[in-house]
Amino acid sequence: MAHTIQMDTVKKRRYSNYTYDGCPVEASLELMGGKGKGVILYHLQGKTLRFNELKRKLISITPRMLTKQLRELESDGLIIRHVYPEVPPKVEYSMTPEGESLSDVLHALQAWGAKYGIPLLDKREQDLSTREQ
Repeated sequence: MAHTIQMDTVKKRRYSNYTYDGCPVEASLELMGGKGKGVILYHLQGKTLRFNELKRKLISITPRMLTKQLRELESDGLIIRHVYPEVPPKVEYSMTPEGESLSDVLHALQAWGAKYGIPLLDKREQDLSTREQ
C-alpha cells in the first residue's frame, strides 16, 4: 500500500504573540524576510509576472526555493496567484493591496542598500579576504 506524504511548504509563525515593544518590527521581518521574499515583492510592485519572469529576475534563487517563498507570500496575503485554465497552465503573480502597501518600505530598503548595504558588504568581503592572506 503506497503512502502519500504531503509537504508543508508554508513556514509557521515564529511567535504566538507580537504585542511587546519592537515586535511589530519582528512581525514585519517575519512576513518579508526569507530567501528572496523582499526582492520578489520589489519586482511585483505594480506588476503581474509569471513564474519564469520572476525566476529570471532572481538569479540567485532555485526554482524550488522561489516556489516555497511564493507560497508563503500567498499564504500570508501579500501576493495573489492566478491560475489560468490552459494547457500548459499559465500562472501569474501580483501583489495584494497589503503587499502594495510595502512599496515605500521596499524603496527605502533599496535606497539604504545602495548607499550603505552594498558598501558594508563589500568591506566585509575585503576584511575576510585580508584575514585569509
